[in-house]
Amino acid sequence: MEPHLDLNLTHQSFDALYSPHVLEALDQFSYCFTITDPGISGHPIVFASRGFLKMSGYSRWEVIGRNGRIFQGPMTSRRAVMEIREAVREERAVEITILNYRKDGTPFWMLFRMSPVFGKEDGRVVHFVAVQVPIMGTKRDKRRNGVNLCQDGGKAIVFGSCRREVCSDAAELSRAMALGSDRRELEIEEQCEASDVEKESAATAISSILSVLSHYSESTGRLVCGKRCCIPGAGLLSSSLNISLGRIKQSFVLTDPHLPDMPIVYASDEFLKLTGYARHEVLGRNCRFLSGIDTDCLVRHHIKESIQAEQACTVRILNYRKDMSSFWNLLHISPVRNATGKIAYFVGVQIEEGCKSQGKHALSPEMRQRSAVGAVRVAVRCLSMSAGSSNS
Repeated sequence: MEPHLDLNLTHQSFDALYSPHVLEALDQFSYCFTITDPGISGHPIVFASRGFLKMSGYSRWEVIGRNGRIFQGPMTSRRAVMEIREAVREERAVEITILNYRKDGTPFWMLFRMSPVFGKEDGRVVHFVAVQVPIMGTKRDKRRNGVNLCQDGGKAIVFGSCRREVCSDAAELSRAMALGSDRRELEIEEQCEASDVEKESAATAISSILSVLSHYSESTGRLVCGKRCCIPGAGLLSSSLNISLGRIKQSFVLTDPHLPDMPIVYASDEFLKLTGYARHEVLGRNCRFLSGIDTDCLVRHHIKESIQAEQACTVRILNYRKDMSSFWNLLHISPVRNATGKIAYFVGVQIEEGCKSQGKHALSPEMRQRSAVGAVRVAVRCLSMSAGSSNS
């Protein structure tokens, strides 16, 4: 990963929402925090504070573009990880204690408080802000004067408080990791408890960061806030579905037939690369903006008829990029049904004619399109089934 890539990803996530001075303002905070973007493939970190970088030992360009799982390790509680994932899926705040790892491999307990950032107009989650507060003690610390002991073949391995690190050197860390499940049990047993002061510190940090983001969104007219200001309706993709769709490495868009003019509600990274548009320039628009002066009207009519008949279709159509250069698009459009069998979206998969996929065993365009459609259908149905079970 090159250092300049972090700036590109950060600007991709921030420029349409905030004024250019927002990054400078965020950098003034001493808090340990990160900001992630569920709308970008892989739900990556798009901003990391100086305090967080100092605490974790990573440089900014080593963190930006990576998923937060890079800070997890062998003794990180799977239950805590699932709690965070569930909060992302449900687009809500969460506060838990979790054992994470620095770049040099040393584990440490922290209070993790995460909150979604909503677009004020449409209620869409645009970012998640996660504050990390190192915890300064454990239950057993209070009983054993800050030292935890666990026998390892007659040798005492020291698990000190979070103030003194969980392991004092690399040798002790290696022995601790080698014990596997026994250490996992120890981790669960010795889970740190955050103090009221640490919880208040995390809440204050979240409030301050959200206030800055809200202030610097005013100049762009795309206001953000810490609470959803509208009732989510059709066309509003959840963060969980955004993340699932982001794993599909193919050029495609998702459109919502239940909204006026059937707008795009999701555009993959590959689609943006193919067309040259930014995500905010695509979402909310009908796909006809890809057409131009030489686009065949009969092909467009055939697409319209197939959608009205709720049927799939495959066409060869001349489309145009943002720079107005044209390309022949092998386009496949198919309805996507939810778990109840009703059409939730239409997916359009694009393959540029003449652009061969790499490898002698590469799939044909038809197979690549079918694969992408299948993956989208699985993501949509799994989400609707999950939502149905949670509401039952």
